[in-house]
Amino acid sequence: MAKVKTLFFCQNCGAQSAKWIGRCPSCGEWNTYVEEVIEKADANPAANAWKASTSVGSTTKAAKPKPLGDIIYEEESRLNTHDAELNRVLGGGLVPGSLVLIGGEPGIGKSTLMLQIAMQLRNLRILYVSGEESEQQIKMRAERLGQQHPGLYILTETNTQNIFRQIDQLQPNVVVVDSIQTLHSTIVEAGPGSVSQVRECTTELLKYAKDTGVPVLLIGHITKDGSIAGPKILEHMVDTVLQFEGDRHLTYRILRTIKNRFGSTAELGIYEMQGAGLRQVSNPSEILLSQRTEQLSGIAIGATLEGNRPLLVEVQALVTPATYGTPQRSSTGFDSKRLQMLLAVLEKRSGLRLGQHDVFLNIAGGLRLEDPALDLAVCAAVVSSLNDVPIRNEICLAAEVGLSGEIRAVSRLDQRLSESEKLGFAEMYISQFNAKGLDLARYGIRVHPAGRLDEVLTGLFG
Repeated sequence: MAKVKTLFFCQNCGAQSAKWIGRCPSCGEWNTYVEEVIEKADANPAANAWKASTSVGSTTKAAKPKPLGDIIYEEESRLNTHDAELNRVLGGGLVPGSLVLIGGEPGIGKSTLMLQIAMQLRNLRILYVSGEESEQQIKMRAERLGQQHPGLYILTETNTQNIFRQIDQLQPNVVVVDSIQTLHSTIVEAGPGSVSQVRECTTELLKYAKDTGVPVLLIGHITKDGSIAGPKILEHMVDTVLQFEGDRHLTYRILRTIKNRFGSTAELGIYEMQGAGLRQVSNPSEILLSQRTEQLSGIAIGATLEGNRPLLVEVQALVTPATYGTPQRSSTGFDSKRLQMLLAVLEKRSGLRLGQHDVFLNIAGGLRLEDPALDLAVCAAVVSSLNDVPIRNEICLAAEVGLSGEIRAVSRLDQRLSESEKLGFAEMYISQFNAKGLDLARYGIRVHPAGRLDEVLTGLFG
């Protein structure tokens, strides 16, 4: 009888140890090590791994180092998903043989997005593996989406050996797994979702994707702090990590790239959740700006960039006298430490007394932005709310604010100007350094170059 081997794994980072230890030396967390069985006796071990039976009795050529100049590189054509938002965040489409992990909160729409993408790949054979839902539940969702795809096959299975057996028979062009935490392999004697099971199942799927060139889409759970559930090594093993986020009580969803070996990590896609599925939002600036007719104080429009996509967002600020001794500083969708810095600049350089006021800041639409070009819009919204003086609706702002109160230049201003002009804005406040190297006459928008924050505030509020 074969001896069963056990190891201790950290449930936070996936580090392993031969014995139990109180504090993980890799991530520093306490009491996270759990004993798991990593090997199990099997009469036919070759049948457990992907395509292992084909390698029994055969010889494999050993890899040898090769000069970089002798390596022949051919750019492979990407697979068009027929979804412009997903193609954008992937860098142009699905790369053959890639392993893509999609995470998000429960009920955010991950399964709906993957099923919708699978049904749009009309000319391909798709295998949708579900370990969480029955065939009837998936059929109900497909009918709600209102699409038909004769080449879409549904498999409700969690055992990887059975899944690969069906893959051998079907020979799909794309595989979708919902979700990786529900799969288990008989090679490892541990519960589904454990560190060793997640690592083993992902390894088998990774080997299958690289050997066959078939892209695999994995749906993953997330923890309460928003990170991908399971060991951190899971994110290192896959080629692309996407985060599907948004408020379940709101209609808009954001698909953000966290890791991408085949493209930029600065792109994002925006969807609107409807009764018939997820609708692509081709012009997000229109939904991020409120369609208001009256002028309200505390609102400024900022021109930002997410990847290659220009966005105009509404920055909302509320400044009220502090009820208690310590004023509150709260921000939603904007870095709270940067807000503290901008408030200090307003006090020091512009003479505003904000020490006895609560300041609340919100980026409308549920976006989380880190573009420093929003600094000027944040300052303008705070001053507008403090003085209760509205900013005209046709004005937008795009500039970074330095600690000495100077207005600093931002990148790709031409795209921000074009987007502002397209949405009907008449004026924009920018840095004077941006204005030097740009032909402003070709834009149908009036540009106000400024070198100091006081110049902008004077132009806005007099």
